[in-house]
Amino acid sequence: MNLTRRTTVVRLLAALVGVLLVAGCATLPDESQPAAVPQQELGQITNPDLQQPPHDLDPLTIVRDFVRASAQPIGNNAAARMYLDDVAVKQWQPSKVMNVIEDQFNTVYATGGDQPAGPNDVVVVVRGTALGTLDADSSFIPSRSTYELKLLVRKQPDGQWRIVNPPAGMVVPYSDFTANYVRVPIYFFAPDSTTIVPDLRYVAGKPQSGLPARVMSLLLAGPSDQLVGAVRSPLPEDAAIEGNVVNTPDGALVVPLAGVGDQTPEAKKLIAAQIVLSLQAVTTNRIRLLSDGVPLVGGHEDWLFTDVPSYTSLASPSADQAGLMTSGGRIRSLADGAPIPGPAGQGNYQVASAAQSIDGKQLAIVENLGGRQQLRIGPFGGQAQPVDLFGGTLTRPTWRPTTTADGTAGEVWTVVDGQSVVRVARTPDGGWTGQAVNAEEVLAVGSISALRLSRDGARAALVVNGQLLVASVVRTQDSVTLRSPRILGAGALSGVVDVDWLSQDSLVAATTMPSQPVVKVPIDGLRLDAFNSSNLTPPVYAITAAPGRPIVVADSGGLWTASDVGEVWRPHPHSVGSHVAPFYPG
Repeated sequence: MNLTRRTTVVRLLAALVGVLLVAGCATLPDESQPAAVPQQELGQITNPDLQQPPHDLDPLTIVRDFVRASAQPIGNNAAARMYLDDVAVKQWQPSKVMNVIEDQFNTVYATGGDQPAGPNDVVVVVRGTALGTLDADSSFIPSRSTYELKLLVRKQPDGQWRIVNPPAGMVVPYSDFTANYVRVPIYFFAPDSTTIVPDLRYVAGKPQSGLPARVMSLLLAGPSDQLVGAVRSPLPEDAAIEGNVVNTPDGALVVPLAGVGDQTPEAKKLIAAQIVLSLQAVTTNRIRLLSDGVPLVGGHEDWLFTDVPSYTSLASPSADQAGLMTSGGRIRSLADGAPIPGPAGQGNYQVASAAQSIDGKQLAIVENLGGRQQLRIGPFGGQAQPVDLFGGTLTRPTWRPTTTADGTAGEVWTVVDGQSVVRVARTPDGGWTGQAVNAEEVLAVGSISALRLSRDGARAALVVNGQLLVASVVRTQDSVTLRSPRILGAGALSGVVDVDWLSQDSLVAATTMPSQPVVKVPIDGLRLDAFNSSNLTPPVYAITAAPGRPIVVADSGGLWTASDVGEVWRPHPHSVGSHVAPFYPG
């Protein structure tokens, strides 16, 4: 058999080597020009065509093509192995950690002592900007920094250049990553309620038939590192897949579970919801949930996504909650601009900022009082009692979602003087008392100027020294901690002044940046989308958002609304006075 470079697949899979001696060597350019890889959307999966690299590629191109091929995990990274020498093909064991870099990157030759003396070895340096890493738990961790990788490239006996020392942690451009990996929300539950909490993960898109099994593997492994302690899973630790997750001839996707048969009927319903919602992003089939060969939930074998009841009702403002705004020391309705009933609307308090509970029944008010600020809490339309919490500044309050049996919200958060995160909890006698939140990891970044609890209660979004952060909220019997803060859009997003939750897994932020006064950011920070800035007069100083609601921002001209990134901002019909600050419940 004549083994040539057209038989690379055989060489990769069987580790057989064919040597073709070719005279001469390639001409080596000094540097490759930076090039931008065309943007592709998440989920547009490319099918790697495992063909031998063209003959006589120079080392810079070999390395560049290796980097791009590294995004294709199919066949044990077979596409990337095409660019390795025969020894490296057999020995390379890439880790699950992946470095994601900007599309525009350089490959250049190393200089000085880094460059080997022999003519058949060269060191090529990959230089770019890192956006973050895909962690071993398949979650993306943002971390913008300069990236550099040195690779040794050696001329083979057949005259072709191949990489000798592939990295354990692969590096891939953003667009190649998003073309080959699918973003999937894996669902867990809030620790003390049945509100679902999404945990964003990225799974290989090929082979497509294996997507549901890969999602189930992540679900069974539990929450990502950042959410450990902030969410719970009704799946027991010894739960497993018994056999394979496969499609049946009658059009159902079978998920055969083991180790869940002794769970309560209520727990089984939560498990069913957790699985069906997590698989929603990767299949449209009916989902057949089995436990030891019988239906997981008695009388309900096959599930559609529409069969799952809502597990977000406690985390979503009702349709009749139109939103409010502060203006001139009063609270007014966003629906018609009129003052709300009671002291807060009549001007009895010098309202600096406020928050309405998700159920709409209560208000938390920051009041200007004699050169400092104080917190008040009370029923909507009624008297707000003062809380023993003062400071030079208090951030706009934010409510924890309702968890009590009577449906009454019982916890408000604020930050005193940028340094002390305080949660104010209802006492048995109806009063309120402040308790410190452990925010050491956040405060290590800087002073806090805004804090918004997610409406499921598992996360907090913060503005810290003009940067946008997300942290998990971990509760134990004795303490509450803001853990694992992550900076979103570092290096690309600055001057952040306000933030709110657009959905459970995305944020909108107002900034002082003229080029992007309003941005949308997923909670893992993988990308940043700037809203159309038409009609806005920067700086924008306040923003509010909620699921299914138009975004409302405030600038020097008043209030403006938009519903999507590309939409032109429209004047809000009920903007009243100057320095108006809008807010939806939460």
